[in-house]
Amino acid sequence: MSHDRSEPRAAVVLADEVADVSVSAPEVLADLFRRYEHYRVSLAMPDGSRLEQLRNLLRVGPVVGVLALDPARREIVLIRQFRLAAHVATGKGALVEIVAGHVEPGEHPAAAAKRECLEEIGVVPSALYQMFSFLPAPGMVEEYATMYLAIVDAAAVPERAGAAGEAEFTRPMRVDVAAALAALDRNEMHNGFLILALQWLARHWPRLDDFMKSRGTAS
Repeated sequence: MSHDRSEPRAAVVLADEVADVSVSAPEVLADLFRRYEHYRVSLAMPDGSRLEQLRNLLRVGPVVGVLALDPARREIVLIRQFRLAAHVATGKGALVEIVAGHVEPGEHPAAAAKRECLEEIGVVPSALYQMFSFLPAPGMVEEYATMYLAIVDAAAVPERAGAAGEAEFTRPMRVDVAAALAALDRNEMHNGFLILALQWLARHWPRLDDFMKSRGTAS
């Protein structure tokens, strides 16, 4: 048996940090459904040199994702919705998703989460808990997502929903938690928000009551 006699490694700080970087003012390439911008970036290197980059950025802004759960029935409420990017990428554009949407200017993410639940699955949560936040595609999108667990009455969910003013159609689906996690294991659903939410649920399901007691409701 071999023994590692090397010096112990220094502790690594596993947290995002502020970068030593200079970023130009944006050049707007397009401003339609979302704004598309061009930047010149100068990033400091450890040896004192600078790395010059040209980067494009799609502006999306803050969004929320909501895992709607009925603990008593052991069900989650998902939606099916058409996504053009998925249609182009895989030919399967009718995605299975969790509730999600944009945070309006001046709106708190928790308020946006409640509003999106009403719009997309037709019910308002009785309680809301913040799970985590993440950057869906930091390579070129500045979208920042806050994820919530919403406690809902699945029996009150209608057959169809969607905000008419936003030209969207969503079909709510009541799904057994075990069935949703089994579908996740089969790699049959490819929406990133959904996958992260279900992975979170699989990790926390055995001690969900403890999580909710420790967090308190989001306002």
